[in-house]
Amino acid sequence: MSISLLDRPSPPKERKETPQFIPDLVYFEPKALEYPKGRRIFDWVQQQGIPYRMTTSHNRITNLPGETELEQYKNAKRTLVVGIRKTLKFDTSKPSAEYAIPIATGCMGHCHYCYLQTTLGAKPYIRLYVNTDEIIEAARGYIKEREPEITRFEAACTSDPVGLEPISGSLRELIEFMADEPYGRLRFVTKYHHVDSLLSARHNGHTRIRFSVNAKYVIRHFEPNTSRFEERIEAAGKVARAGYPVGFIIAPIIWHDGWEQGYSELIERLAASLPSEATKDLTFELIQHRFTKTAKNVIERRYPKTKLEMDIEKRKYKWGRWGQGKYVYPDEQADALRMLLSERIFEHFPMATIDYFT
Repeated sequence: MSISLLDRPSPPKERKETPQFIPDLVYFEPKALEYPKGRRIFDWVQQQGIPYRMTTSHNRITNLPGETELEQYKNAKRTLVVGIRKTLKFDTSKPSAEYAIPIATGCMGHCHYCYLQTTLGAKPYIRLYVNTDEIIEAARGYIKEREPEITRFEAACTSDPVGLEPISGSLRELIEFMADEPYGRLRFVTKYHHVDSLLSARHNGHTRIRFSVNAKYVIRHFEPNTSRFEERIEAAGKVARAGYPVGFIIAPIIWHDGWEQGYSELIERLAASLPSEATKDLTFELIQHRFTKTAKNVIERRYPKTKLEMDIEKRKYKWGRWGQGKYVYPDEQADALRMLLSERIFEHFPMATIDYFT
């Protein structure tokens, strides 16, 4: 029996690679052009034909396009501000590291739950700092203060620097600086896979690259404009083969229908995808979903159709270190999430370390 062309199954469509971030609009602070990196980015913007403007300060940017707050927010996420980091006093970054090292602020991702919704609520555009040498010198001073203790720096507290690395090159600079510091270590986490420029960097094992991963349900519904799960895992394999210590942050851990299967599948996929060398020094950080009342209000305005569950009546109020509390899962649910993930992690990665569950 003959089969017509109409009866034949069509070949599967190839999924496009998540593109690198290209801003729609760039602002330059005048002093940024006094630095080599600022001039390089300025030349790149002109070559790309990206519209740009000058501003005396990012605080004076008030005319982003858009008739509504939601439109302005979306446009801000496509806006890059190139400037200098004036404050070189680093914030603490517990429990991930001793200090946050500031190379950028803001993120191009649209993760519904992100805490940057409130911390950068009024200015959600992306800022990139070009005075990297001065930031590195400040980090050197913090290392000297704590010798002979190890000082860890987190580079992703207020941004996703991997998403900006093709433009900035700042991570590679930090990595190669930290490689020569016997008492310094660098850490950063990402939802992006654009790591190729870091693979040849001299790191001396002093930088741990972590990838934020989650159950498929969470990635599908709450992490728009980020690299796909498969791309992140492929990137983790690349950096592991380049000799970097690797880690995973599972955050936010979200209670949803089928969560047991979803998180079990996640760990199984990691185990099947990672090269064996990555499993010998592997870290996990587990963070349950939490929110504040302020965050709830902002998220519901910016993502009015979100499926993110933020029912205060179903949550436990947990006081924070700075006197501000957050809504987390009740103890019974939190314990169930922690137990399942811990069991699955040690089942597939017996040599792994779980740094914390919070």
